[in-house]
Amino acid sequence: MNKRQLPSGIYGILGEAFSLGRSNVETAQLLVDGGIDVLQYREKAHKKDRKDMLAECREIRKITADAGVPFIVNDFLDIALLVDADGVHVGQEDLPVTEVKRLAPDLMVGCSTHSPEQAARAVADGADYIGVGPIFTTQTKEDVCDAVGLDYLSHVVANHTIPFVAIGGIKRHNIKAVAARGASTICLVTEIIGAEDIKERIQEIKRIANV
Repeated sequence: MNKRQLPSGIYGILGEAFSLGRSNVETAQLLVDGGIDVLQYREKAHKKDRKDMLAECREIRKITADAGVPFIVNDFLDIALLVDADGVHVGQEDLPVTEVKRLAPDLMVGCSTHSPEQAARAVADGADYIGVGPIFTTQTKEDVCDAVGLDYLSHVVANHTIPFVAIGGIKRHNIKAVAARGASTICLVTEIIGAEDIKERIQEIKRIANV
């Protein structure tokens, strides 16, 4: 596995608030067993102690490493480095991509983008992949911007060769439209971790999207 290459397929994101009472570690195991292609840990410091995040990420790193699934930590570069994650994902309000890469040149660095200008900047700054979205309205992320729609996704496909993940409000009923615009890596959050049977849900999504 190339640690710096975002794989095609389904990009899963952990978040206990949406996991039907399951812990992040338990959910991570279910996601990996279900065939998730890449996994991100996403929690907020005001909701969980950082030492608890570190302990969780150490367990999840072992689960993902044993399965050969890339593991990405959202926001927390220190935790990503301490657990030997494959990557770190930053937003527009976080540390700049250039600075993250100075501190962690071996990590895959992803950057959320919501406009053509942000995509161009992330590419210029050396991001290894970008997040493209939110494609549709989403309630799973705090302080999220308005949905950017499928047109921004089409812009990225037409103008950039950088790997990207389409994200935001993507469900079984609209994932075909996302895939049809050229997305080969697609993120679904509650649609997967909020399912009673995570493995069955992942396989259903892969059949629908043909990824």
